[in-house]
Amino acid sequence: MSKNVQIVEVAPRDGLQADPADLSTPQKVELIERLIAAGHTRIEATSFVSPKAVPKMADGDEVMGRVPRPGGVSYSALALNQRGVERAINAGVDEVCGVVVATETFSQANQRATVAESIQRWRDISAAAREAGIKTAITVSAVCGCPYEGRVDAARVLDIVSQLAETQPDELALADTIGVGVPNQVAALFAGAAERAPGVAQRGHFHNTRNTALANIAAAIDTGVRVFDTSLGGVGGCPFAPKATGNVATEDAVYLVHEMGYDTGLDLDTLIETSRWLETQLGHGVPSLVARAGGFPQPR
Repeated sequence: MSKNVQIVEVAPRDGLQADPADLSTPQKVELIERLIAAGHTRIEATSFVSPKAVPKMADGDEVMGRVPRPGGVSYSALALNQRGVERAINAGVDEVCGVVVATETFSQANQRATVAESIQRWRDISAAAREAGIKTAITVSAVCGCPYEGRVDAARVLDIVSQLAETQPDELALADTIGVGVPNQVAALFAGAAERAPGVAQRGHFHNTRNTALANIAAAIDTGVRVFDTSLGGVGGCPFAPKATGNVATEDAVYLVHEMGYDTGLDLDTLIETSRWLETQLGHGVPSLVARAGGFPQPR
């Protein structure tokens, strides 16, 4: 198995969309520049959803117009309908990401659509993106639990995976959106998804609401997953999921996988420095532990 783990940095979108702070476009672009300096090559830069639903992402077009374009760096953006994918294509994104929620109640709260309607929307979005020569990545969210319906049956999640596999995405992610998943549950879901979507690259997206995200990353690695979403400092959260905190902190995840013997191409010290910078921009502390403790201590 590969000894490389790829970290997809989602702080500029998933991190900032629900944070109390309201960063300006230049601040968002500087964050992205700093993330690239730390070694990031895949960054979720923004989203192209309704500004009424997620006002903090209203400047998506402007952000994409200002980001640096060094070779080897790929920008993704979230799109949930035809208008969104058209904006993403015109803005020059490298990858269009979509979301299908695993439960009906959460799907209505998040996308104002049934699960079946969201799957059909993704079919249309992915077709438009492929026609434009842009990569596609689809996330099934709330796979471990729903804030409205409780525990989620794995069979329901895997049925959705089977339907999404028909669209031949470049990547399929499973997301523990409210941070309730545990390692054996995560391992079983990824193993099942690999059977339902053979040959499709997998990605993990774990929120750390109940302090299980790092354990879930380790479990997913054991099943062969090598790509994970993380958010610098651990900032963010889903604005439609009550009490959901942000993704696992990038620094914490990088420390974990480095100590497990995997390479990410990221510089931990630079990430810690950037996380502390982000705190000053947000005006509040971030949940990351490694940002405070630092990497492995050197002998005195």
